[in-house]
Amino acid sequence: MTFTVTYAQRDGGGACLRLAGELDMSTAPELTAVLDRLTEQGERHLLVDLAELTFCDSTGIAAFVRGDNRATARGGWLRVTGATGRVERVLRLTGLAEVLGYPPDTGHPTARSAP
Repeated sequence: MTFTVTYAQRDGGGACLRLAGELDMSTAPELTAVLDRLTEQGERHLLVDLAELTFCDSTGIAAFVRGDNRATARGGWLRVTGATGRVERVLRLTGLAEVLGYPPDTGHPTARSAP
């Protein structure tokens, strides 16, 4: 499956990214480039929808952490939402579900998800 990254402005500011396909060492640079471009353009709040992501390896995890670090350095955040299956399992095993999670019922993206 081909990897794609699309994004749009969110109501109230920030950007919502949608990932589809497999995020691995060959596709992570594409995500990193988009995250870097958005933060360089002044976006501080990045919400990443993983509902259509079918696979994520350690380079994908590193891209999320790097994106969050860049956003945090600018006073913002990166949060992930919608992960299912293997992707959700990887996020939980690495602890990122708690650190970067954005549950659908959370009122504010800076809130952390419950373990």
